[in-house]
Amino acid sequence: MSELSHRRRLLVLAICCMSLLIVSLDNTVLNVALPSLQRELHASVSGLQWTIDAYTLVLASLLMLSGSTADRLGRRRVFTVGLTVFSLGSLLCSLAPSLTWLVVFRMVQAVGGSMLNPVAMSIITNTFTEPRARARAIGVWGGIVGISMAAGPVIGGLLVESVGWRSIFWINVPIGILALFLTLRYVPESRAPRPRRPDPVGQLLVIALLGALTYAIIEAPGTGWLSAEILTFTAVALAALAALIGYERRRREPLIDLRFFHSVPFSGATVTAVCAFASLAGFLFLNTLYLQDIRGRSALEAGLYMLPMAGMTLVCAPLSGRLVGNRGPRLPLLLAGCAMGASGLMFAAFDAESTTALLFTGYVLFGIGFGLVNAPITNTAVSGMPRAQAGVAAAVASTSRQVGSSLGVAVIGAVLAGGVRTAGPGGAAAAADFVAAARPAWWIIAGCGAAVLLLGALTTGVRARTTARRTAALFDGETVPGVARSGAGR
Repeated sequence: MSELSHRRRLLVLAICCMSLLIVSLDNTVLNVALPSLQRELHASVSGLQWTIDAYTLVLASLLMLSGSTADRLGRRRVFTVGLTVFSLGSLLCSLAPSLTWLVVFRMVQAVGGSMLNPVAMSIITNTFTEPRARARAIGVWGGIVGISMAAGPVIGGLLVESVGWRSIFWINVPIGILALFLTLRYVPESRAPRPRRPDPVGQLLVIALLGALTYAIIEAPGTGWLSAEILTFTAVALAALAALIGYERRRREPLIDLRFFHSVPFSGATVTAVCAFASLAGFLFLNTLYLQDIRGRSALEAGLYMLPMAGMTLVCAPLSGRLVGNRGPRLPLLLAGCAMGASGLMFAAFDAESTTALLFTGYVLFGIGFGLVNAPITNTAVSGMPRAQAGVAAAVASTSRQVGSSLGVAVIGAVLAGGVRTAGPGGAAAAADFVAAARPAWWIIAGCGAAVLLLGALTTGVRARTTARRTAALFDGETVPGVARSGAGR
């Protein structure tokens, strides 16, 4: 890998960025298409939640497994399988005859997606071996997320308005095929010297935990929080959590090494990732429905309305990286918590929907906050960790982002569904009803911002860094080659 020419390494980076682009675009584009999808497939709010969470749940469950499998079987091999499955899943989504089939095909997409981002990051870190070049490459990689945030709503709006919601899945197919061809031709194969052993029991327990918890939250407003069905799934989630903790503590090479959580910065980064991405997922879910169903904007207009948020995310993401490099993660985390919390507060307490000026102000604040929060999450997660464990720590942070997205849509959607009165199947809610029903959801988003602020203050100080050093000492003498770079994906 080190013998590759500079031009070849840049080409490998471009190929890996293509995979991140289609996965990131898929999420932002789909949100703009939700109202159109709701009308055509006669979907309820919970149905819309499942179109998003079916994807993020499977992705979160399989990220670490895909990374370790690539280390064992070959990173290029698994990456090409991921591109194939993701492209096939996208094509099937565009042909889905019903909401149920769309949810199933979204899960197929996610299986492929889980083999893309963590494996691509592993390819990048093994291609760019010089620290400075690697940092620049990872900076380009991270910038793709900002580009997808900025371009996604507009691209989605154009496609939905001109062709229909099914077209948002078509664009993945040619990009995926091109990336597959280039990967087979230009990306060299690589494996870890000693990959981590599979942990099928831990993997199944993670799937049971996330699946049962999300199902209970999404379906509770319709079924009843104290119904036998919801209580059963809640019990399954709790049992899976208890079994996961007990099992992983005894395993020599666990799927999730619980010793990581002795580090306050690592634990803080994990919770921060959940809060930040839950806030983002809830923000996009609420505003997409509000702009199209309540304000009557077209899909394209809704995408353009979201540009202030997306644009600030694009601008602030690289600034955050520089702040982290120069001053550490504390300042960007504090600023991010303040901005995201203030945005949620504007909608929850000051009716930011009442005027376009207030609406855009709320969007700008949220974009600033989310743009600042991403870089310090990974930095804080790996703070003080030995190099052999840094990739594993980043993989957990990446998984936490997807868990946060799933929970954000589940919780915010459940709160909205529990309070809003619709005008019929697929009909738009009355404006006053929607705003009233969304207010508790905005308080939750404001609370997530406050949590980011508090965690930034508590987990980046001198005492917190001391716990990170103590945790690193627990791994002295241990090496986990290959896994060290298997998941620092998003």
